[in-house]
Amino acid sequence: MTDTTATAVATPAPASHTSAQATAFTVILAVSFCHCVNDIMQSLLSAIYPLLKDNYGLDFWQIGLLTFTFQVTASLLQPLIGAITDKRPMPYSLPWGMASSLIGLVVLAHAGHYWLLLIGASLIGIGSAIFHPESSRIARFASGGRYGLAQSLFQVGGNFGQAMGPLLAAFIVVPFGQTSISWFAVGSLIGIVVLWQVGGWYSRKVMWALAVLTLLVLTKNAYIASISSYYTFYAIHKFGVSVQMSQVMLFLFLGASALGILLGGPFGDRYGQKAMIWFSIVGVLPFTLALPYANLEWTMVLTVLIGLILSSAFSNIVVFAQELVPGRVGMIAGIFFGFAFGMGGIAAAVLGVLADMKGIDFVYQVCSYLPLLGLLTVFLPNMKEARKAEAVTR
Repeated sequence: MTDTTATAVATPAPASHTSAQATAFTVILAVSFCHCVNDIMQSLLSAIYPLLKDNYGLDFWQIGLLTFTFQVTASLLQPLIGAITDKRPMPYSLPWGMASSLIGLVVLAHAGHYWLLLIGASLIGIGSAIFHPESSRIARFASGGRYGLAQSLFQVGGNFGQAMGPLLAAFIVVPFGQTSISWFAVGSLIGIVVLWQVGGWYSRKVMWALAVLTLLVLTKNAYIASISSYYTFYAIHKFGVSVQMSQVMLFLFLGASALGILLGGPFGDRYGQKAMIWFSIVGVLPFTLALPYANLEWTMVLTVLIGLILSSAFSNIVVFAQELVPGRVGMIAGIFFGFAFGMGGIAAAVLGVLADMKGIDFVYQVCSYLPLLGLLTVFLPNMKEARKAEAVTR
């Protein structure tokens, strides 16, 4: 388990967290099953070579060309497809890959000429090339940090499928003839349905994580708006300080915020973005809760701490979102920076109305609870562990 999830394991897990773990385990088993189906189709091709040689009167070089055609599409295309999906994940490509293999099976079952056998072999190879990189990545994404277990379950499905291929050829294809190959299309159809559900799960997972990050940005910028827009009024109203002194107090907060942004990025690189988001959003809660009840001296100390800790979150939130949606770095940055400014403006307007209705003290009492939304961080995947696992596999 990761450093952040290990703490959760030590205490009774919430029902929603347990449900999420069960769902992720189901996803891993689903891609393992589909890996089995995919590799059954792969191994069937070589298993029926004797049958094809007799049916079509093939020479050994033609058998070799069948293998070459399959290997070129299945093996050489995989790194290219993997590189593409690393930059732009395409979970819904998985059922299309399985569909390619299904068509390849049907072509092999009813091929009237040798060149159709080559087409069938290439279609199975293309399906395999699409399936392996993306399904392996999804298995790791669903692992919850247990990458070795996830990859073992994923790989064993493929190995079992490879082992089953010759047996299925021996007891089904050989007795019932070449056309019986098309019967295995039923397994492919099941695989298509399963993979479509897996793709939907992945898309929902990413969208949920982005929604959580959006709420965290809202929390941070709403609180910062309460300080940048109304802190001077609060200091003058509560402590009777001069306008000049209130500006100095505001400078302390904004200066601490600048330092927090500067430090937040390097600490996120070292300890992980999720850990820094935890620290930034939730770690600031004791100080925001204490602020409305502090005297002048402690108010100055608390606002410095709040600015330092809270502002360290933003760069880590942006980096986290960019890793969730690779290949969309500029778009994600634009969305979150734009959202940050927009939410700050909206929050300032809403808090101004609240201040007129309930008083400036009430504004800071309400805002003191905003960091509680940071508890939603528990639903974010741990990208630091994902990077470690990726570095090991490379």
